[in-house]
Order: sequence, then structure tokens, then C-alpha cells
Amino acid sequence: MEPKSLLVLSLLALFINIVFADKKIVCYVGTWAVYRPGLGRFDIENINPFLCTHLIYGFFGINEDGSIRIIDPYLDLEENWGRGHVKRFNALKSVNPSLKTMAAVGGWNEGSRKFSLVAASSTGRRRFIEDSISFCKKHNFDGVDLDWEYPGQRDGNEAIDKENHAVWLQEIRSAFDREGLLLSAAVASVEFSAAKSYDIPRVSASLHFINVMTYDMYGAWDNHCGLNAPMYEWSTGTNVTEKQLNVNASIHYWLSQGAPKEKLVMGIPLYGRSFTLANAGNNFIGAPASGPGIAGPYSRELGVMGYNELCEAMLTQQWQIHFDDEQFGFYATKGNQWVGYDNPTTVAAKVRYLMELDLGGVMVWSLETDDFRGVCNEGTNVLMNTIYENLHNGLEPPTTISTTSATKEPNQCSEEGMFPDPEACEKYYICTAHGNRHDFTCPSGLHFDPVHKVCNWPELVNCVPTFYYR
Repeated sequence: MEPKSLLVLSLLALFINIVFADKKIVCYVGTWAVYRPGLGRFDIENINPFLCTHLIYGFFGINEDGSIRIIDPYLDLEENWGRGHVKRFNALKSVNPSLKTMAAVGGWNEGSRKFSLVAASSTGRRRFIEDSISFCKKHNFDGVDLDWEYPGQRDGNEAIDKENHAVWLQEIRSAFDREGLLLSAAVASVEFSAAKSYDIPRVSASLHFINVMTYDMYGAWDNHCGLNAPMYEWSTGTNVTEKQLNVNASIHYWLSQGAPKEKLVMGIPLYGRSFTLANAGNNFIGAPASGPGIAGPYSRELGVMGYNELCEAMLTQQWQIHFDDEQFGFYATKGNQWVGYDNPTTVAAKVRYLMELDLGGVMVWSLETDDFRGVCNEGTNVLMNTIYENLHNGLEPPTTISTTSATKEPNQCSEEGMFPDPEACEKYYICTAHGNRHDFTCPSGLHFDPVHKVCNWPELVNCVPTFYYR
């Protein structure tokens, strides 16, 4: 990318962020999507760093002593010929200097037990704080997103987790303020769950912003079909808790419990929840389900369909699209398959809703399930673009510019890929789809192998640095 082009984009992004500084676009990235097949493969270079105000790297783990655990060292780090995802992720800030990056610790698969143990111990809490600060400084993160799912639930300690969680967040925030680091958390949205887990006034005071997971209202754990993230109440719901399973009720619960509106960041899913119908002839909302829907070709998880998977399926398969007026949500059916999902229409309506309530912004789970390659739509990232444009009075997001000039110097980016540094056998660089270059060095004693795209033994690599010929 030409320096002038990068400067113009950075200044444009800075101007937009100043004008609309009160609204956040918080984007989680499921970094394991790089292992997905075909068009589902999502790498760091597929991220447009101007679409989000905050990028959250999912996930890192937690140990029982409070230390942070690297879950996938090959993916996250550069050591031992790793992919260096963390470095490349945080290097996106060199393209958009206004961008903030955060490390998500936890997630659904990490469970609750270890969080409960750490929160109950002053030594464990202190270790986590110290480790988090050093982790952020080492890897260039701007803060931590604590994704404990959920205090007092899922093998946690119902008797003490709620109090310990509030104390822990207060201690983290106090230390982070001294270091200039951000603290956020992903939280359960629905009243019957959130009431078990959070002292909302104290949690709200400790967090810079609160990522409310207003989705997963219905899924394969239910015996009947329901929308993943309905806006409003289902009037035929069979009990009190079922009437809480919607975005509107969840947001108003958090507000009623003392959460400041400017800190609430409302979640929008870029995926759907799917079911297998017990009877293909009964496909209404609430119809009996016999289990999860079939897995998508990329996520390969029963009961889940990324928006990209569903929209691509609709290009070649005969899906019937339905809209429910009452809950304001879409679902699609094909034979005995049923999926509730968000599309540009519902996404735009949700952004308008949070703007009317003057909430802090929008959060998405997660970037890799948008139509990020533009297979189904004109242009890439249709759902994210819808969010951005509705938050910014119709302005389109800035985009990075791919460099295609053949006049570039040999060690500059002219195409996407991994390339050897012509002046040092142990060094190589990665050129992104946006024309950005990121430099790496092999472990001591190894050379970069341009044939196999790995660091290798010198005797197996035919490398002669160009300075030998000067």
C-alpha cells in the first residue's frame, strides 16, 4: 500500500471516529476459522480494520492459578514456525490507528469452574491481574475482555460466584486504570440467567463497556424451533422465562438493574441457530424439533449456520424464507431443516433500535460468519457494512487498498502471500490482501523455506542473500 493511501485512510477513519465517537462497533473474531475449508477459511487478512472500533481476539484460556493460557500456540504465536496470528491481528492497528484490540479470556468451551476457583482466591485474582497486564504489554493488546460463561452456573459456585465476580472486576479495573488498559466482559443477556450471575450495578461500574450477548435465545437444547435473536416477545410462549427470550426484554432488564445505557453494547449474531423438524409439514415458530439442524460446510457444527453458509446454500437450494411480524425475525425452511437468522433487514432495524435507546453501540459474534468474501452479495461483509452504515448516517466504511503495481521493490508487497526477505535467509514477510506487510524472523538457526512456507534447516533451503552479490 502506498504511504499516502494509508495516511488518507487513517485520517478518514480518525475523522469518522471523532464524529461518531460515542458508538462502538465491537467485533469478536473466532480465530480458529483459519482452519475451515474452502470459502469458509478466514484469516487475519480477511479483516477490514476500519469496520470495527474494537476487535476482540477469541480466545485465550485461564489456568486454576489465575494465569492466562495460550490455547493454540501454533496459531497464535510465531515460535516453532507458528502462524503468528496475535502479532498479525494487532498489526491491524498500523493500518487503522484508531482501532483498539482486546484479548478475550474464556468463552463457552472454557467453562466456569476455573473462573470460579480464581475468583474465590485473592492470590488467584492477583495472579490474573499481573498476568493480564504483562500479556497485553507483550502482545500489544489494548485490554482484556473477560468472558466467564457464567458466574454461578455451568460448574461454578452458585453461592459465592456472583459476589466474587464483582470483587474481581473491581480489582482488575483498578489495576488496569493505572496501566491505561481497557476492561470489558461478555455477559448473559436474559433476566433468568443474568440475575444469577451478576451484581449489575457493581459490574457496570467496573467495566468500560458491557457486551450483552442478545442471541442464543433458542437452539438445539430446546424441543421446539425458535428464533436465535428475536427482537420482541413471543406471545404464545408457554411460561414466564420464555417471555424473557428476546432482545428488547433483555436490554430493558439490564437498564432496569442500573446498567448505564452508554456502557451497554448490544449483541447481534452473524449466524443462525438451526433445528431438524419432527414433522417437515409443521414448520412454524414453536414447531416440535427432533434435534439440531445439519452442520454447515464451514463451521461443521450441528445446530449452527453462519450467515455465509446459509446465504450460499440459498443460491443453489430451494429454501423457503419466512418473516415473523410479532418477533421481527426471519427463518428459513427446506424439508425438515429450520433455521432462524438475522439478515440485513433485521440487522438495520436492531441498529436503529439501539440508536433510539442511545446505547453504547453494537457487538457482533463473529466476523468470520458474515459473507466476508462477497459470494452472495455485491461487495464483502454485507451484515457488517449494514451495521456501520446505519451507525454512521449512511457513510460507507473506509477500505484498505490492494497494491498491484509491478513497479514495487522486491521486498515490498505486490501480491498476497508469504515471501522470503531477499537480504536475510532467516527472515520472511507476509503480504495481506490489503497490501500490508508484516515481518517475521525464524527461530534461531533456521531459514525460511519459500517452497514449503515454513522455517526449515538451512541445508534444506536454497538461500543466498542478495547482499552477497553487492
